[in-house]
Amino acid sequence: MASDKKTAGALDVRNIIGSLLTIYGVILLGMGLFGDTETDKTGGINANLWAGLILLATGVGFLAWARLKPVVVPDQVERDDTAPHMGG
Repeated sequence: MASDKKTAGALDVRNIIGSLLTIYGVILLGMGLFGDTETDKTGGINANLWAGLILLATGVGFLAWARLKPVVVPDQVERDDTAPHMGG
């Protein structure tokens, strides 16, 4: 059954990266909208706004990717006796 498959869930690195990028994106987007834009330092571009939008889109993309194609964790892993062993 497909429902018996276990996924990496919150431990999937895409969820961690996506969450961090989304949080930083929201913070920068808020600073770009409500904070001092300081466009004289960036050549007339609201850098916080654009960086926030890009980070937000990238973070949501990572979260959607992890949700749509989850990593399936196998129940049993076969042991490979031909692989070199580390330390003793």
